[in-house]
Amino acid sequence: MSFITLVRHGQANSSARDEGSYDRLSELGWQQARWLGGYFEQTGEKFARVYSGTLRRHRETVEGISPESLAAPVQDARLNELAYFDMAQLIEAQHGIAIPGDREEFIRHMPRLLALWRDGAIEGAPESWEAFETRVTEALTEIADGEGRALVVTSGGLIGMAMRVIMQLELKAMAHLCLAIENSSLHRIQPLATGLAMTQFNALPHLDSAERQHARSHL
Repeated sequence: MSFITLVRHGQANSSARDEGSYDRLSELGWQQARWLGGYFEQTGEKFARVYSGTLRRHRETVEGISPESLAAPVQDARLNELAYFDMAQLIEAQHGIAIPGDREEFIRHMPRLLALWRDGAIEGAPESWEAFETRVTEALTEIADGEGRALVVTSGGLIGMAMRVIMQLELKAMAHLCLAIENSSLHRIQPLATGLAMTQFNALPHLDSAERQHARSHL
């Protein structure tokens, strides 16, 4: 049976405060990706198709999983993350909302940013909320129409938007899900005759053992 497995990239540069600096895996991120690849090998998981965004952290995660065991990846810019840091800088300048400095601040910041973005209240945003929703929907619909199981390496915001579209979530629920998504986590989408269905969220089978619990991360 065909399905899509979404993977959030491994931990990136969590100390960054801009898009360019964030966009590379940390040593932990590389290890998370390698362990995920080992899990696929151990369980015999095979993917007929592999996709990723074009961002460096996406490509490095695919490389860490191990390209030898996967189909040649297709890079698709529609699978890229929303430009969070760019918009955070804009709302700080336009609305006086400070860029978050730690996870607790980030938890409060994300719903406010998403609401301003949705409402068209971020002047000069790199893309509109509607454009982001459209590209995510179109990319996943096209992948779901293909033959064989698909692996998609992407980012947490895109996975959150996918869940919003599929499950018809309100913005607050989407924001809470985005905040919960861990690095290198697995999320499964099942194509049905009536549309796409979410059948798995935030699974970390490659990090579930006691000796790997320390390797779980959100940022």
